[in-house]
Amino acid sequence: MDILKVTNDLSIKRSIDGGTEEQRQTVKEIIAAVRQEGDQAVIRYTQKFDGILLDDYQVKAAEIDQAYKELSKETISIIKEAAENIRNYHMKQLQNSWMTTEVDGTLLGQKITPLDSVGVYVPGGKAAYPSSVLMNVLPAKVAGVERIVMVSPVERKTGKIPAAVLVAANIAGVTDIYKVGGAQAVAALAYGTETITPVDKITGPGNIYVALAKREVYGEVDIDMIAGPSEIAILADDSAIPTEVAADLLSQAEHDEMACSILVTNSEQLANEVAIEVEEQLATLPKYDIASQSIQQFGRIYVTETIEESIAVINTIAPEHLEVLTVNPLSLLGAIRHAGAIFLGRYSPEPVGDYFAGPNHVLPTNGTARFSSPLNVDDFRKKSSIIYYSESRFTANAEKIASFARLEGLEAHARSIEKRLQSERKEGK
Repeated sequence: MDILKVTNDLSIKRSIDGGTEEQRQTVKEIIAAVRQEGDQAVIRYTQKFDGILLDDYQVKAAEIDQAYKELSKETISIIKEAAENIRNYHMKQLQNSWMTTEVDGTLLGQKITPLDSVGVYVPGGKAAYPSSVLMNVLPAKVAGVERIVMVSPVERKTGKIPAAVLVAANIAGVTDIYKVGGAQAVAALAYGTETITPVDKITGPGNIYVALAKREVYGEVDIDMIAGPSEIAILADDSAIPTEVAADLLSQAEHDEMACSILVTNSEQLANEVAIEVEEQLATLPKYDIASQSIQQFGRIYVTETIEESIAVINTIAPEHLEVLTVNPLSLLGAIRHAGAIFLGRYSPEPVGDYFAGPNHVLPTNGTARFSSPLNVDDFRKKSSIIYYSESRFTANAEKIASFARLEGLEAHARSIEKRLQSERKEGK
């Protein structure tokens, strides 16, 4: 890894892939076909892109029962415990509707209502991601969403969704599961087919075609985010252990060739030792090809003069994952302004959050932690303002409201107010 002195330019942003013109056109064609043809288009594109011909793509109860039989009791227990941790964490995010009552009888408040339905996309085909199921479904479940639909492509060899994904979906409380992926799955969730009833929001990661499809249907439905490749930044002083720092950097590098791994430290010795350790550990990593490209393109080690300068670098980068490996990490928490998830101390490496601790691992990437948050319960609820003006409050403010309306050139607004004043006067009030 390159060891760099901090400069004014810390730009390591990777543009969020907008796809090629051909990819964008393909996605538009798929969405148009699904809107027009429904199931027929979904099945056709699934056969074309995934090599699987499905007569019926809804997962049946017997398939879920079989999935449980394929997993060990220990694995099922781990998934259940992780789910409980995630559920408990998100329960603490719940907000209640509220209302204030004024002396004159005016009521002002906020009504919180869960979305009716949510679609969750879970990547598949070559790998199984039960953690994605838990992280997307459980906040929606805690929020009170009644209908949660999951779509996921099948494995080519088996023609099935991986057992761990099905079990996680069942444990989390998914109501319907469909064996379909790609842009056709996103289109089916957004517009509906003979088999799939449309949803109100779509969450979950996927390949470029999934990302482009989510962008295309946004507005018809809500989406969570268009996420970029994974990233980690580590803020460390000379108390950090080089072997652990290197391992943590590589934990993100193995995700994707575009993944970003950064160390920011005020210790030049640590920087040098981590650079050596990364190369040594990389050589034995099963995903060497992916991780080595990631480190070569987007691996950085920044050396600063002070820990305060290191924190300033972190706040500029605004990383998806931030590990703080210093003598007293809690003392630095207040100074950290921009990070998707903050992992404090050597016993809180990033995989703890990915799978088990409870906080959500669906996080803002590519510097967007400056203004956005992890997936949470509020993403699956909406708020309605409540206004019940009393007669006396209306009368006292009517002329002011009418004047404000005319300030904006909206005469009909003003008259809406004044008609009520006229009615009151006729009634002798």
